[in-house]
Amino acid sequence: MKVFVLAPREDWICDRLAKEWYENFIDYSTNNIYECDIIWLLAGWCWNHIPEDLLKSKKVIVTEHHIVPEKFTQQKFHNFKLRDQFVDCYHVPNSTTENFLKQLTNKKIEVISYWLNNKLWAPIDKDVARKKLNLSKDDFYVGSFQRDTEGSDLKTPKLEKGPDLFCDYLVRNKDKMINLHVLLGGWRRQYVEKRLNEANIKYSLFEKSDIDTIKLLYASCDLYIVSSRYEGGPQSIIEAAAMKIPIISTDVGIANTILSQNCIVNIEKDYYTPNKCDVLYAYEAVNKLSIGNHGNKFIELFKDIT
Repeated sequence: MKVFVLAPREDWICDRLAKEWYENFIDYSTNNIYECDIIWLLAGWCWNHIPEDLLKSKKVIVTEHHIVPEKFTQQKFHNFKLRDQFVDCYHVPNSTTENFLKQLTNKKIEVISYWLNNKLWAPIDKDVARKKLNLSKDDFYVGSFQRDTEGSDLKTPKLEKGPDLFCDYLVRNKDKMINLHVLLGGWRRQYVEKRLNEANIKYSLFEKSDIDTIKLLYASCDLYIVSSRYEGGPQSIIEAAAMKIPIISTDVGIANTILSQNCIVNIEKDYYTPNKCDVLYAYEAVNKLSIGNHGNKFIELFKDIT
């Protein structure tokens, strides 16, 4: 059994997952789509880059990361149904996406969380990380490393990512976080930057940073916040948990499978600072998803459909 993985080549998480798959499961992988038994559309929106005769002649698995109902237009539904005729099975990372998909298709849907690359994500000393980034030892650093402004105008908030909720939380609770300083990673952070400037909250932007810098940013955090309304993962929960970073999250994606219930918060009302037990709980939970172990669930899925 050989799997060909279609990645979007957008320098996004899908590209990293595809790379990790090929590095860790050589015996089950091929870079030649004509030699594969299974086409894994890890970037399902790129499905029409593949010739129709190949889609018909191979087994096809699509990963549907998450769906934003408010953005699921009639045109997107039409495109979904066009692709669905070639699909043998859907993979989703969480039950919320599964429940939405059940309204759209009668094809098999398998829920498997993303894996942890434990060779990449592991704890780093906070003082060492802050020194390397020239950050103060005394500030209270809150992290957010994602893309949360719409690309159409670079000012409208990408509401599914909850940048408005993130900023509201910081503004409402900034007096509880002495010397608050926000660390922003990723790109398209214009909406958050504007809100933080208006609230006179310190921040540092590390735009489009490499993985090594992102690891140092995580390690520098006193708190990481996921404020999303819809998510597939997010991957930040896996990464922060593996690095033993205190993290709170809305009840999205895989959050409730990794974080303690204390750390699943109503971000519009609640305030919570994770304790050492919360951090250890998440660390132990996420390490059960290590790629060498958890990746076998994907292999089992692929074998089931061949």
